[in-house]
Amino acid sequence: MVKPDYRLTYHLTPEYGWMNDPNGFVHINGEYHLFYQHYPYKPVWGPMHWGHAVSRDLIHWEYLPIALAPDEEFDAGGCFSGSAIVVDGELVLMYTGHVVTGPDNTMDYKQAQGLAYSKDGQTFKKYVNNPVIGYDLIPSGVSQRDFRDPKVFHHDGQYYVVLGSNDTQGNGLILLYRSDDLKQWTFVNILAKSDGTFGDNWECPDLFHLGDKDVLMFSPQRMPAQGNEYTNLHSTMYMVGKFDSKAGTFTTERFAQVDHGFDFYAPQSTIDSKGRRIVIGWMDMWESDMPTQDGHHWAGAMSLPREMVLDGDRILFRPIEEIEASRCNVFEITDVAFSGKQTVDTIGDCYELEVEFEAGQTKTFGLKLRVNEATGQETVLTYQTAEGLLSLDRNHSGIGPGGERKAAVPLMDGKLALRIFVDKSSIEVFAGNGETVMTARIYPDQESRGIILFSEGKNRVVSLRKWDIQ
Repeated sequence: MVKPDYRLTYHLTPEYGWMNDPNGFVHINGEYHLFYQHYPYKPVWGPMHWGHAVSRDLIHWEYLPIALAPDEEFDAGGCFSGSAIVVDGELVLMYTGHVVTGPDNTMDYKQAQGLAYSKDGQTFKKYVNNPVIGYDLIPSGVSQRDFRDPKVFHHDGQYYVVLGSNDTQGNGLILLYRSDDLKQWTFVNILAKSDGTFGDNWECPDLFHLGDKDVLMFSPQRMPAQGNEYTNLHSTMYMVGKFDSKAGTFTTERFAQVDHGFDFYAPQSTIDSKGRRIVIGWMDMWESDMPTQDGHHWAGAMSLPREMVLDGDRILFRPIEEIEASRCNVFEITDVAFSGKQTVDTIGDCYELEVEFEAGQTKTFGLKLRVNEATGQETVLTYQTAEGLLSLDRNHSGIGPGGERKAAVPLMDGKLALRIFVDKSSIEVFAGNGETVMTARIYPDQESRGIILFSEGKNRVVSLRKWDIQ
């Protein structure tokens, strides 16, 4: 039986067992389908299946039967990540078939791409001639093992797919293929490649149009830190620029980190009937302690879905508006001047909080969340005015992993606006208009529910509003 401690309320988690990368995120017939990497038998990574959930509002999810399981020669080691596309009303999945080829399953494997079809959106039949992008279509100078995570899309009358890989020399890259029918594919070009500073393997690529730009989003593995950025073992980043489909090239104008926290990986996006580009990520991180694996019978979660909005040559990430329908029990204070520490007269472990600070001459100020003063548990958000840095500190957040992450967040007219989502064992912080997002899993005791304001010097809270989320 799944243990309810730390079980998230308004984020998608596995019904039982293990969850990682979002797959096949697609909007069809008024519903959002989200598939995910899933091991349904234990809360550990195992031979990958595709879990499946559906939602009308991206907040409340219904579990559907497992969509894909490893049962063919080319996917015997697992049905790895992929994507979905709607063709003539039919839902088509494209995924990586993984095969272990020797005694060392971390080194001895090969990967190819296959298809599965569904007329009802629930039961899927694999294409009889899988794989459709086989081992023979991997170009020379590219890893013959790491060849995965297809994101398929339709563009100028043809189908394209981007795939993650590396050059075996320590540089991640993305491959581009083209097809007329999803079944016969031609290699076009290496779309993008690391210059030696962007990680040794690129996973889960996503290519799409946003505003008047093109966006390439992916997850570089083992990318060296750049100051306060890219400080996780694996990262997420986007490039804004121009995609040339005929030449198979992407010209980068700007790149940036997607999420500046601890736990956001392998994001995938879709476009919905409102024309919004919605992205969701795995809200955990490889090689990081996951306390629910021990006796809770589940592990892994998805982030709050976020709308991507182009602002010049940068992308803003904003919480989807649907979350507002789940607000209740509003608490509000305005125009509060304070210094030192001030306890807020409300508590919670599943809520949304909006706060705007006026920095004034304050050196540092911020919030402590999920506080239990008796035990010292707290998750701390601190703003350093002179440095223009926002930090997320979970060193005293509970039984899970610790650490601190920092991100550059400039004040706007001397003010700092934060929109914070807390959900049992997670926190997501949106700064400003969505310029910066920081995500973390935290595992405090159930009694750790307090909220405290703090300031070194006189500070003013322009407004603070909190809603429980149900």
